[in-house]
Amino acid sequence: MKIDTNQIQDVLQNLSAGQPNSTKQPSNANVDASLQVDYEAFIANATQLPQQDTDAVQNAKRLLSSGQLDTPDNTRRAAKNILTYGI
Repeated sequence: MKIDTNQIQDVLQNLSAGQPNSTKQPSNANVDASLQVDYEAFIANATQLPQQDTDAVQNAKRLLSSGQLDTPDNTRRAAKNILTYGI
């Protein structure tokens, strides 16, 4: 199928003709369309999160420092999780 460029010009002219003042700048051309983010709400929500279970954290630290978690199986599972879920 071949497109005649003259037909495209005709279509564009017809579309423009149907638009009143199509070349006129909109009256709100100087409106600021930037995104405004309120970080205070995010910070407030983050400070309201419950404290970590200190026993679980202490147990994890103990297992890490003892080397009990450094097994080939744990290494494979960690690598697989990194590939699946990212860091």
